[in-house]
Amino acid sequence: MATIQQKTSRGHKYWYIVQSRRVGGKPRPIVLAYLGKAEALLKRLQGLRDRFKLKSYAHGAVALLLQLAGRLDLPAIINRQVKSPRPYLSPKPLRHHLTVGMTLVLAAIGRACRPTSKRGWRDWAQGTSAEYLLRCSLAKVDSQHFWDLMDALPVAAIPEIEAQLLEKVRSLQTLDSATLAYDTTNFFTFVATGNEKCTLAHRGKNKQKRSDLRQVGLALVVTRHGGLPLFHLTYQGHWHDSKVFAKLIQAIPERLVRLRFDPEQHTLIFDRGNNSKANLAAVTAAGLHYVGALTPYQHASLLAEAESHYQPLSVKDQSLDVYRTEKQIWGQKRTILVFVSQRLKAGQLRGIYQTLSKRQAALTALRQALQTSRGALKDRRALEDKIRSLTAGQFLGGLFQWTIREKPNDSFTFDFSINQERLRQLEDELGFRILMTDRHDWETGAIIEAYYGQAAVEQAFKNMKNPYHLAFRPQFHWTDQKIIVHFFLCMLGYLLSALLWNEAQSKTDFSGSIDSLLDRLGGIRLAAVMEKTGVKGKPAISYQLEEMSAADQALLLALQGENLHRQRPLINGVGVYDQ
Repeated sequence: MATIQQKTSRGHKYWYIVQSRRVGGKPRPIVLAYLGKAEALLKRLQGLRDRFKLKSYAHGAVALLLQLAGRLDLPAIINRQVKSPRPYLSPKPLRHHLTVGMTLVLAAIGRACRPTSKRGWRDWAQGTSAEYLLRCSLAKVDSQHFWDLMDALPVAAIPEIEAQLLEKVRSLQTLDSATLAYDTTNFFTFVATGNEKCTLAHRGKNKQKRSDLRQVGLALVVTRHGGLPLFHLTYQGHWHDSKVFAKLIQAIPERLVRLRFDPEQHTLIFDRGNNSKANLAAVTAAGLHYVGALTPYQHASLLAEAESHYQPLSVKDQSLDVYRTEKQIWGQKRTILVFVSQRLKAGQLRGIYQTLSKRQAALTALRQALQTSRGALKDRRALEDKIRSLTAGQFLGGLFQWTIREKPNDSFTFDFSINQERLRQLEDELGFRILMTDRHDWETGAIIEAYYGQAAVEQAFKNMKNPYHLAFRPQFHWTDQKIIVHFFLCMLGYLLSALLWNEAQSKTDFSGSIDSLLDRLGGIRLAAVMEKTGVKGKPAISYQLEEMSAADQALLLALQGENLHRQRPLINGVGVYDQ
């Protein structure tokens, strides 16, 4: 191994690159290069620094998502549906050489890689290889750019764009869509209370615990395997789940037919919040099969009937006790499964114990406050209401016992305890699931596994609320059209990422989440090396991938991304200038 060594000659120090070699069996220092005095060496290093400059860009995720958008012809699909809001000024909406389709694709990729506001998007993009890959400056792409081009996309055209895109997806990848998972969620917004132009945002039971803010709802249908979104609907934030379900139950089979699927061969999975006699009749009328759930506390007779008929069954490494029967429910014969899940039971009990601990602490703090003169309460009804609010909640009914006592100064206090008998009863009762289906020919294990497949849509919602990748927030839009288009471009980002994730799993040994895949790909960087040639004019610039791990190199190779920094025309063909 070579080293740098110094030698002193006539009082001056000189530096050499020296390597130790054996000469005649003995080690001898061999001078490989003379470097000169320290001052000369410093000047040489400074000259090298001035001659070369290096700049690094986030590359892997952006390049692969752009490549995928190009393979799907996504910008052109969007552009075919575009209508200029001011045709007398701009018959073909175009800003800074970017069409509406390409603008929405870039916004979607930004959502996948690092969610930002429209104002912050440019700062993120200029730290990536997007400008280099597209041969297009993004320096002027600001929030107004996005707002202007989002205006040009009619809301009514979004289902058609989604359908055409999925047709293209199906031509490139196999869609395992035999089982579809459906669910809803909501996203809080900062739309002002006095904004009457926005009809989508309403107050409701927010799943992120922000019921003080107006929210917008999202209904989603994804494939059980792969989690690919086949349908989405943006709806008013105060709608009940059953109302949303009734609204889109006809759209789901229409989308399947459009994709040349037979609805009769598909099974829709949904949770009990969508149940009603009318909704179940609509599912049957639409030609869809289903697996749904019933509320155990509303079907106590089924639980009692199952008590002495359970049979052991192993499903996905879980040991379950299952009772199977057929019943007439809401006028139709349905196969019913009652089973006890120890995993569910453990989770429910853990939640109850945590809630009990918090409520006990709150009650204790209230009682201590009543002991002080400042905290003394002389209104018995007000104290009762306060205690009831602290002891209310799911599974908490009957768990707290309390009595109010009057103190000598005409104020009140109280005593409380935990009803141990009721707690033991809950510990015995919890963990029940009741499923219903019209798949009478399916085996019991297949029905339960299908219901567990709803985890695919739940995972999709978790991804959409991940602040690091794919998040729908932040979003600062105040009109229905802008909010719907924003949700649409976020769904595009999720679809592209899910397709890339499925490809990574099928072609490599990658087994992580979408989030971890985007993290890994984001760590693959492109270096721009700028060299002064000594000739007047621009410096010579070369681009090359930075050194990466063997695993990342194999992943990039499997996803056909190792040469994207050289094959820019292929990426540029995704419709930057195409109208």
